Amino acid sequence: MNANGNDRPLIIPALGRIYQSLGDLSETILRVVTGAALIVHGSGKIANPLGAVGMVEGLGFYPGVFWSPLLAATEFFGGILLVLGLLTRPAAFATTIVLLVTIYYHWIVQGQGWGGSEKSILWTAILFFFVIRGASRHSLDARIGKEF
Repeated sequence: MNANGNDRPLIIPALGRIYQSLGDLSETILRVVTGAALIVHGSGKIANPLGAVGMVEGLGFYPGVFWSPLLAATEFFGGILLVLGLLTRPAAFATTIVLLVTIYYHWIVQGQGWGGSEKSILWTAILFFFVIRGASRHSLDARIGKEF
């Protein structure tokens, strides 16, 4: 196996060292940016945890007074955990579920199809990556030597 993680030779072999040395860093940047975006997105909801009661009940999640704060906590605290790389897989899994609901909401409920769901689809794919991969060596999971 070579620096690009497979058995295919690189067209420019000299780039192999760069790819290998920046692999963990690129995953870390993706995880931190994803977590930060979730924190920003969830900060309004955490400031008003009951603000989405009507929206979640409109999607069929009853009682909204339970689901709305859970949504806020999942986005906000899940984002913090992702930034830190702590409990990365469970945090990514929980936020993946939230994003799957937003895909349903935009695609089906709002009838917006791909155009309305595109960002949620991209976020879901990124989060699913961390569900499967976990955090890189630049994380608290790696620091404590345990992860899910």
